[in-house]
Amino acid sequence: MDPMIPALSFQDVSKVYSDAAGSSRAALRDVSFDIPRGRRVAVVGRSGSGKSTLLHLAAGIDVPTTGDVAIDGKSLGQATEEVRTRIRRDEVGLIFQFFHLMPHLSVFDNVALPALISGDRRVEYEPRITDLLRRVGMDDRAGDSVQHLSGGEMQRVAFCRALLRRPRLLLADEPTGNLDDATGQVVMEQMFDLAAEEETTLVYVTHSAEFAALADEQWELHSGELRR
Repeated sequence: MDPMIPALSFQDVSKVYSDAAGSSRAALRDVSFDIPRGRRVAVVGRSGSGKSTLLHLAAGIDVPTTGDVAIDGKSLGQATEEVRTRIRRDEVGLIFQFFHLMPHLSVFDNVALPALISGDRRVEYEPRITDLLRRVGMDDRAGDSVQHLSGGEMQRVAFCRALLRRPRLLLADEPTGNLDDATGQVVMEQMFDLAAEEETTLVYVTHSAEFAALADEQWELHSGELRR
């Protein structure tokens, strides 16, 4: 990997949504930035300011109306859906506010999902899962159903799942939004520690000024425009 190539790059990115009546709304307007590898960036803004749209574009879940998005120099805006899916699978870890765990599966199997989907062999991913769960203090819960976990424990499982395939970019959408303040503080500290240990770039959306202040940089989105 060339250290001069940004981990994530937006170049003049706009995203416009149209409804059935023909009306249009700009969720992002001419957003440009480069994030070097290993940086931690917090994005804040009111509801509807474009934060989730930015993360969806960064993950290749959506594509820009104009401009381009690149991960480690790989263009997402011009890529096919198949290529975007592969880049997202191999190079991006996603963390959500509501965890998105499979309630009928164990802790271990929830963490293993990305490897199972990719067809990896158990002998390849089992040691990695064991190590990740140990690092978040959940190794003794590997066989438990996630339905028996607290919110903070569920988010730790989600962290392990997001990091399983060693992504270069970690994207988190309100990772503490469903947790109380004390649990949120612990979870944020663990997320930062894991990102640093894995040497992955972290971009997270938060409504908390306190949690945003932990980042290397704080950016604000206002009506789709980025303020740095």
